[in-house]
Amino acid sequence: MNEFGTVISTFEGPCTRKFSFVIKKDCVVRRGQFIEVPVEGGKLIGRVADVFKTNRYFMRPESVEKYESSKPMEEIFPVSNWEYLVADVVPLGVYSKSEGMFEEVSFPPSPGTRVYEPDHSILSRFLGLDDRGMEIGELPYHDLKVRVNLTKLLQKHLAILAISGAGKSYLASVLLEELLERRKEEGQVGTIIVDTHGEYVSFAEDQKFTDRIRVFPANEIRIGLPNLTSHQIAEFLPKLSPVQVRELTRFLREMKSRKRHFGINELIQMIEEDEKAKAATKDVLVSVLYDLMETGLFGASDYPDVKDIAHQGKISIIDLSSFISSRKKQMVVSHIARKLFNGRRASSIPPFLLVLEEAHQFVPETAKAENAISRGIIQTIAREGRKFHASLCLISQRPIQLSTTALSQCNTHIILRVTNPYDLEHIGRSSEGITRDLINQISGLRVGTGLIVGESVNFPIFVKIRKRKSKESKRGIPLEEAAKEFSEGIKRKKEDAKSFM
Repeated sequence: MNEFGTVISTFEGPCTRKFSFVIKKDCVVRRGQFIEVPVEGGKLIGRVADVFKTNRYFMRPESVEKYESSKPMEEIFPVSNWEYLVADVVPLGVYSKSEGMFEEVSFPPSPGTRVYEPDHSILSRFLGLDDRGMEIGELPYHDLKVRVNLTKLLQKHLAILAISGAGKSYLASVLLEELLERRKEEGQVGTIIVDTHGEYVSFAEDQKFTDRIRVFPANEIRIGLPNLTSHQIAEFLPKLSPVQVRELTRFLREMKSRKRHFGINELIQMIEEDEKAKAATKDVLVSVLYDLMETGLFGASDYPDVKDIAHQGKISIIDLSSFISSRKKQMVVSHIARKLFNGRRASSIPPFLLVLEEAHQFVPETAKAENAISRGIIQTIAREGRKFHASLCLISQRPIQLSTTALSQCNTHIILRVTNPYDLEHIGRSSEGITRDLINQISGLRVGTGLIVGESVNFPIFVKIRKRKSKESKRGIPLEEAAKEFSEGIKRKKEDAKSFM
């Protein structure tokens, strides 16, 4: 094991909450790195919270100013010999040699104790990593793969939070690769992605994965009217009154008794010919049904069927990139999410993971009911899904706009770079185990680095996201490349037109 330095005595420590050590010359220690200190009964594992330099020659400003006014101090005193690096450490726990277990820090290390690089096997166990888990990346400053147990990561839901361009979709793609590469004996889940920008359709073009990917374009998706109850239709039309919902229930019951398959036109015709309902009620129902018909989403049967999109070891991509209307997107998500959840409750489909890109659009915190059609069912899955092995992955660039109910049920958060102070404050309140020094580091994270916090790991850890194996989406190419491709496309069209003439 590499020796990093020696524990020192300060005004505030060593204590059970923190201690400091002086770093050996020519030794590299960075903020966020883990260290090991031998203590009575075992080995203390800690995380470096900060690193700072000290030099006795520069501790008194009045002396520095006086000497520097004549000539540089390094020409007068041997200042370089008195510069030291000191690391502040947050103790996390103690590995007991005799019992092979981890305990809370109840006694501080002694000044003068040597500080070492942790043993990888102990560090892996201490952090709660799984040698056979999903490989997310590597622990910075340690040659240690970050593999996370599937159940701990997904069963109680996952949230991926970051600003735009920080690598949310890239990380999600890495997780999807891990799911696709799992063998049957390791346990496979069905994965459904709500793709709002067409960023994941490149999986279907990748020869390594194309046989396990199915894409459902937005213009082909249909919601089967005969499969809906009046209350489910009312979720699409939140402004209906109780009387109008009651009448709609009667019309649906009568229509279903006559026909097995029917569309909105036929239901409208029945309502217009009915003599029992009041004219005002009929007018409202006809109006809102025409409104639904104009969305183009409703038909005589569902497409795709829930059993077509939930397959073990495979991914179904609900490609909503061609939809501009937020309402239409929410209708699709609401219907599919409900069918998936009901399918799991009935055990008619396998355990699944529902991935929601731009999750704040589908489960917003403060939007009115008519602008949050899918919020109810997503919150239901967030609260109850783990009982039925129905898992969520919420991906968002605006955590503060995301439903607190849904976000608080995500027991693991992977946080990439976030700079908005309101989002950072929201993350600090909703992520258990995250400390102030960790929050301060989030805004400065580089692209490709994230913080894992929650139930999937014993302690918050930073991770360098591994390189993805699948083909990257053209939607994610740099602006310069997109501009070049467009210019080349125009040039080819002109050349083709010339040759044709």
